Amino acid sequence: MASYNKVILVGNLTRDPELRSLPSGMSVARISLAVNRRYTGKDGENKEEVTYVDVDVFGKQAETIAKYCAKGRPLLVEGRLRLDQWDDKTTGEKRSRLGVVLENFTFIGSRGDAPAGTPDYEDSVPPRRASSPRVSSNPPPAMSAPDIEEDIPF
Repeated sequence: MASYNKVILVGNLTRDPELRSLPSGMSVARISLAVNRRYTGKDGENKEEVTYVDVDVFGKQAETIAKYCAKGRPLLVEGRLRLDQWDDKTTGEKRSRLGVVLENFTFIGSRGDAPAGTPDYEDSVPPRRASSPRVSSNPPPAMSAPDIEEDIPF
């Protein structure tokens, strides 16, 4: 039986990213997203449900998110689910946590959505060169529809 493990979330960071380094030198960041769901209850009243999701980020992506993201910043995250299991040192009970391991992300929102003091990612990246000539903003002239009744063979 085949398996598929893919998660796509859009939410706001609940706190500033926590950037650390593994003994191997690889960067690791932990972020938490608040993902909102709005719905209408049985009584017809609008309701909102918030789900908080912990996301682990590795490598260059961890460094980028730590540099350009802060609490409140909207982010689109693509990743996979991972179940962490451990024994609680104080109680000796088995514990588990379901989280997301980031595979890809996209900054979303406008520049004004970033909290004050957060560097602007778009300002730090050199502009891309256009690979195709500029497209005119003027639409092409309207063409008349061909008379297709004459082309029908029956």
